[in-house]
Amino acid sequence: MVALLIQNLSSFPSTSSLLSLYASFSTSLMLFRNVYHELVPKKLEEFLKAKFKSYFSTYKISPCYDSFIIDDSWEGISRNKLLEIAKFYLSTKIGPQNKIIRVGKFSGQKKLTAGLVKGQETVDSFQGIDIKWHFDLQSREDGRGEYFKLSFEAKHRDKVFDEYLKHIITIHKSMTRNSKERVLMLYSLCHGNWISIEFEHSATFDTIAMDSDLKKSIVQDIDRFLTRKDYYKRIGKAWKRGYLLYGPPGTGKSSLIAAMANYLKYDIYILELSDIGSDYQLRSTILETDRKSIIVVEDIDCTSEVHDRSKSDEDSDSSDFSCDSDDKDVSFSLSSLLNCVDGLWSSSLEERIIVFTTNHKEVLDPALLRPGRMDMHIHMSYCSREGYRVLVSNYLEIKEHPLFKEIDEVIESVEATPASLAEEMMKSDDPDIALAQVLKFLNQKKIEKAAVQDDENSLT
Repeated sequence: MVALLIQNLSSFPSTSSLLSLYASFSTSLMLFRNVYHELVPKKLEEFLKAKFKSYFSTYKISPCYDSFIIDDSWEGISRNKLLEIAKFYLSTKIGPQNKIIRVGKFSGQKKLTAGLVKGQETVDSFQGIDIKWHFDLQSREDGRGEYFKLSFEAKHRDKVFDEYLKHIITIHKSMTRNSKERVLMLYSLCHGNWISIEFEHSATFDTIAMDSDLKKSIVQDIDRFLTRKDYYKRIGKAWKRGYLLYGPPGTGKSSLIAAMANYLKYDIYILELSDIGSDYQLRSTILETDRKSIIVVEDIDCTSEVHDRSKSDEDSDSSDFSCDSDDKDVSFSLSSLLNCVDGLWSSSLEERIIVFTTNHKEVLDPALLRPGRMDMHIHMSYCSREGYRVLVSNYLEIKEHPLFKEIDEVIESVEATPASLAEEMMKSDDPDIALAQVLKFLNQKKIEKAAVQDDENSLT
């Protein structure tokens, strides 16, 4: 074995032989290089390099891309809110690279709105990932709808879905919370969705003309509701609160709703039941409302479906309280409305206030009025002395006046709404003239009331 190893070592080239071979190879390489430069022109060399590079770049492996589509063509019961969130988010990403943008100012909005035009793209970066957004329109059975297409490298698919989409939702919530103004949402029968305008009603609990104890009880009830999220969860009820505002027209029901919205910093959704044509539409419309909102159903007594079921159709039709609206076009059921307010569907109405208003509480079905549906019944009555003082402070900016004593003696004996007294005060900026006009109005109401009582006494 040792002899074989010695024999192999003796046959290995010597160091001098290796150095001689290297010198010979280097000389040949230098000779070839000189010949190449002599025979191949510089321009031909650059051309060959370019072709060589192009050949290999053609076969370069390109990354695989995946895409997400955000549109509103789902068959679900509510709209795809991510579409509106994406619009808002991308409006903050429009920059110099977007040579053409959509701009507009819509009803009730103070600021301009910017957006992408059809076929345009913009690129967003998230944690080193480039996400390309493409905006376009698509044809649908109910018209042309908008959609966004997100494209990104396939290896980032999970990260885009789990983190990036949540990121844009978080940004939307943060920006709308920090700069949010109240909005009034109206249901559009033509478009089949909610449209918004800015809500600028200035009513507060300090400015509405009603009894101070009643105002205090309402504020305490609202405050209790806001702090009871865990309580509602523990007892197995949806975190919502229902209010019924009832009383004659002009007693401040709308002003109270505005004061509640300003106090809570909630948006208002006005739901016109006359625009609802089916149980499905009623449910989908209500479910499209957002959290931290007040859902208002005004003049609910004008919808025959919510009248007392113990009354015959003939009695309801002949009632003095029947409305001029065409109820035959309203085809949703009372049970569906009750289910949305206090049934299984109501579990989707977390962190919401539901307010019904009516001029005639007595015509409503008792099932709609029970606790859990309408938790607090608030009687909006005629103007009292205390309420009138608030009106005078609001409209005339005074706290005392010689006519107050005479007005106080009359106002409690007549039925005058805050709206009618406010109308009288608006006839003059001079407190003397305005209050004299109010006193004249109240005395006239007193005379009319006495005449009616005389007629009733003569009949008996």
